Amino acid sequence: MRYGLVIDLKRCVGCNACTVACKQKNSTPPGVYYGRVLIRETGKYPLVHQEFQPILCMHCSEAPCVEVCPTGATQKLENGIVIVDQEKCIGCRYCMTACPYNARSFNYSRAESFFPEKEATLYEQTRQGEHILGTVEKCDFCVDRVEAGELPACVETCPASARVFGNLDDPQSEVSQLIAQRGGRQLRPEIGTDPSVYYLDA
Repeated sequence: MRYGLVIDLKRCVGCNACTVACKQKNSTPPGVYYGRVLIRETGKYPLVHQEFQPILCMHCSEAPCVEVCPTGATQKLENGIVIVDQEKCIGCRYCMTACPYNARSFNYSRAESFFPEKEATLYEQTRQGEHILGTVEKCDFCVDRVEAGELPACVETCPASARVFGNLDDPQSEVSQLIAQRGGRQLRPEIGTDPSVYYLDA
C-alpha cells in the first residue's frame, strides 16, 4: 500500500478551494500553508491565459527529509505517507533544507488571530495548541481522515474533481489507471525522490 495523489491540471481552475479546505482542517496559523496553488501566465497579449500548479508535500518514496532528520520526527509510514511528530521535532530545519519542493513550514511564533486587533475566535483558541512553537509542519495527506476511511480534505473539497487519491501500488486503482492512461508525471523526477503526487497535463 502506497497512497498517492493525482492532480489533473486540465481540470484545476485555480480556485484555491483546496487551500482553504486545508487551512480549515489543519487550523494552520496565518501565513502557513500546507498546500498552495502557483499561477503562471502564458501567451502574448491579447492571447494570454493562466496555468495553475498546485504544490504540496510530495510524500516521496525516497524522502530526503526523512534521511536528514536527526531525531526521527519526520517519518514515513508503511502506507507511504510522510508525517512530522512535533513532539520529537527540535526545530533544526534540516528537513526544510533537504526538501526540494519547499513544502514545509516552520512555527516562528505563536498562532495569532486572522483578524488583526481582535481576539482569537473560539475555533482559533481551540486549535492553536496543536501548533508547537519552534517546530516544522507540513501536509500529511490528512492521515487521520484517511485512516478513518475518508479522503483528504483537499480532495473532497475540489469542485472540479481535479484531485484523485488512492493506492499507487494497486494497478487497478483509479490513480494508477489515470497515470498509465494519461501519462502522469512527477515533479523533478531527475532528483530520484520518487514523489507520490502525479500531475496530468493531457
